[in-house]
Amino acid sequence: MIKISKLEIENVKRVKAVKIEPTSSGLTVVGGKNGQGKTSVLDSIAWALGGNKYRPSQPDRAGSAVPPYLHLTLSNGLIVERKGKNSDLKVIDPNGQKGGQQLLDSFVEELAIDLPKFMNSTSKEKANILLRIIGVGDKLKELETQEQQLYNQRHTIGQITDQKTKFAKEQPFYQDAPKEPISASELIRQQQDILARNGENQRKRHRLTQIQAAYASQGKEIERLQLLLNEAQGKYAQLGADLEIAQKDTLDLMDESTEELEANIQQIDEINRKVRANLDKDKAETDANDYRVQYESLTGKITAIRQQKTDLLTNANLPLPGLSVEEGELVYNGQKWDNMSGAEQLRVATAIVRRLKPNCGFILLDKLEQMDLETLNEFGQWLEQEGLQAIATRVSTGDECSIIIEDGYVAGQEGVQVQQQPETVDPAPTWKAGEF
Repeated sequence: MIKISKLEIENVKRVKAVKIEPTSSGLTVVGGKNGQGKTSVLDSIAWALGGNKYRPSQPDRAGSAVPPYLHLTLSNGLIVERKGKNSDLKVIDPNGQKGGQQLLDSFVEELAIDLPKFMNSTSKEKANILLRIIGVGDKLKELETQEQQLYNQRHTIGQITDQKTKFAKEQPFYQDAPKEPISASELIRQQQDILARNGENQRKRHRLTQIQAAYASQGKEIERLQLLLNEAQGKYAQLGADLEIAQKDTLDLMDESTEELEANIQQIDEINRKVRANLDKDKAETDANDYRVQYESLTGKITAIRQQKTDLLTNANLPLPGLSVEEGELVYNGQKWDNMSGAEQLRVATAIVRRLKPNCGFILLDKLEQMDLETLNEFGQWLEQEGLQAIATRVSTGDECSIIIEDGYVAGQEGVQVQQQPETVDPAPTWKAGEF
């Protein structure tokens, strides 16, 4: 990893003349009171390495007739300079590799010199940066789209299920109602059949009466017509046989009542209303159950997709233990960004920025006064353990500061001027910005 070995700054913003050799790993804290030039040091490094888009709007120190001078020596041997009236860039490469700003851009991560750009981005932007660098962004986006579609579908199904269930509960149910609606014509037909059968019964009864009368009359006729006894007896015997048959036919006869059908005909509308109500209730319950099955099926699919998302992130090569993405937001040790402490936010941001360009071994941090001394020490140990270099500012003059800036100088070096070298032909190839 490429780090900053030395830096010399003169006449940039509030800096008069500063020389610093940051520690190669861990935290170099530039301390001092407000308005002394601490942030100007970081702005100078960003301008030197990041190009003119990081050039301060007023780079020249107020009251100085000498133009700004920046000189950085990197751990890979590169020397980066900005000097002269136009503060042109010069990159001195001892290996002879050609390049100016393009060479710096190949290993200097933009967020390493402009960490607030990451810190102030939205939660989703932070998460997208992480997903992009671990190579699962597209797949996770696809799964999230599928999950959202299924969730919306399930939500709609759930609403319909609730509506159908509520409708079914509100419908009355009549235990005494038949399963299907009644037809008036069918009831009339049944009534006519019964009346026809009853008419036949009446005909048989009438025939019985007639036979009984004839039998009685014939008996008298026998008495009166002794002379025709043989003939009369034969006819009498026949009538006796007919009488026996007629008696058997009428023995078990029972007329059917039409009262129920007549009542049903009169109440057909009410009966059918109850039948339709029962059918509506049955259909609503069936629909509710069908939608409930669909809802549970969609829930299973959503659970499966969420498990795929979890597996995708679990198996990914994340830049920091405990770091993940949940519902499109960064999560560190179970906490979303806005619930993380300032120290946790810096640790997460530093780890992500390092992964963006692994060759960039340094990061600039402003305003570390948000950390207490214990957290500051812990953060420095973590940087050292990770082999990272951080140059940071802190409103403090305490022992935790590596150097103290006072009135544009490193305390104890007041009046020491950075020696700007005259323009000479460098022994190694040099290029200005824009020369490729």
